[in-house]
Amino acid sequence: MKKTVASGKTIEDAVQNGLTELKVTADRVNVSVLEQPSRGLFGLIGVRKARVELTLLPEPVVEPEPKEQTTDPLAEAQRFVIEVAETMGLAVQIARHDSKDGLVLSLSGSGDLGMLIGRRGQTLDALQYLVNIVANRYSDNHLRIVLDAEDFRERRRKTLEDLSDRLAGQVIRSRKEVVLEPMSPHERKIIHSQLQNHAKIKTFSKGDEPNRRVVIALK
Repeated sequence: MKKTVASGKTIEDAVQNGLTELKVTADRVNVSVLEQPSRGLFGLIGVRKARVELTLLPEPVVEPEPKEQTTDPLAEAQRFVIEVAETMGLAVQIARHDSKDGLVLSLSGSGDLGMLIGRRGQTLDALQYLVNIVANRYSDNHLRIVLDAEDFRERRRKTLEDLSDRLAGQVIRSRKEVVLEPMSPHERKIIHSQLQNHAKIKTFSKGDEPNRRVVIALK
């Protein structure tokens, strides 16, 4: 079975590099995260790239189907998640529900689902990225799928909101702005939303992806 190990600044970049090397799409591989990216000391020394292993799946047997039958994009997305989890030694169950951010696929099961979440949700974000690629390959309309595990998204949102309030108080006391660590667009949005109506505080983002950061400052 053909495999390749690829690296990149982020897990998404590493996966995309591996797909380019294999010349296949995301639904044709199983992905294992070998190493999370690290920014190193002071963001300068010891920078470590993300490393992933992509295993090429066997060519699917194409059987003729009646014209009226179509492939269910959500079923394909769920199948992909289950197969990735299996490569990590995990058995997961998937529940669906709608939210304002899109269709949520919520994972539960036995074993350490923290492996699917990763440090601050990096592995979960990377898997979510791939799931959306797989689902939209089979959909005529754009689908927005949010992947969650053990209510991580809600717990992370609450953590970021609490962090926002705490740092806003720090800025008011010290009268010095605070620059947060790089975050995903979704997490930056949580910070901005939490403080957008603050009487004394303003927020803005600076830098380029994937190192774009939120700045909390006095108005």
